Amino acid sequence: MRLLVVEDEEDLADALRFGLTRAGFAVDVALTGAQAEERLGVNAYDVVVLDLNLPDTDGVDLLRQLRSGGFDGPSGSDTRVLLLTARSSLDHRVRGLDAGADDYLVKPFAFEELQARLRALLRREVAGGDVVLRSGPVELDTARRLAFRDGRELKLTNKELGVLEYLLRHPGHVVSSEDLLEHVWDENADPFTQTVRVTVGTLRRKLSLDDEEQLLETLVGQGYRLRTPTGPTDGG
Repeated sequence: MRLLVVEDEEDLADALRFGLTRAGFAVDVALTGAQAEERLGVNAYDVVVLDLNLPDTDGVDLLRQLRSGGFDGPSGSDTRVLLLTARSSLDHRVRGLDAGADDYLVKPFAFEELQARLRALLRREVAGGDVVLRSGPVELDTARRLAFRDGRELKLTNKELGVLEYLLRHPGHVVSSEDLLEHVWDENADPFTQTVRVTVGTLRRKLSLDDEEQLLETLVGQGYRLRTPTGPTDGG
C-alpha cells in the first residue's frame, strides 16, 4: 500500500521512509505543506501520515483541505489520515480528530505501534477488517507479512506481497497495471518500464506450482485478477 509521509524533520522523514519501505509499504515524502499539496494532487495514497507542525502551513488546515475535496487529483476525501505530531494535549487531539483525522499518534512513538496503526487503518477498507486476507486457498497475514497457499508458505518479495495484498483487498475486481503502479510503487517508479508485468509474472509462478491451478489471471487490455480454483484444494 502507498503512503505519503508529510514531515518537516528530514532525519525523521528519512527514517520513516526507510522503515516503512522495509515493512512493505511504498513511501513518498513531503517536507512542506506545498510539497504535500503537489503530491496529493498527482498521486493516489492509501494513507497520509501527517505532521501538524509544518514550516509553511498548519497540518490541520491541510487535513481540512483534503477532507473537503480541495485537491484536484486522485487523493480524495476518503484517504486515511494518521496524525503524527508532538502536539499531545487533549485539545490538540480533539481538534485533529474533529478535522477529519482517522488516528492520532504522539511523538515520540514506537515504530511498531505506527506500523500496527497503519495496518488497522488499511483493514477498515476490507469487509470484517481481518488481519488475514483470504481468497480461496490463498492467505496473506498482513501483520506478519506472510503469504500462504493451502498452508504452503510462499517466499515473496516486498513488491510481490504488495501486489498480492492489493489484489486481495479488491476481491473479484480486475486491477489494472496503472492501479498497481499507483498503489504498490512509490513516485520514483518509471511508468514506462515492465516492472509491474515482471512482478505479476513472478507472483503468478510462486502462487501456483506445476500441478496447481493458476490463480492469478491476466485479462488482455484490462489488467489482473485473482480467481478461485474450480476444483477442490488439498486444504493444507
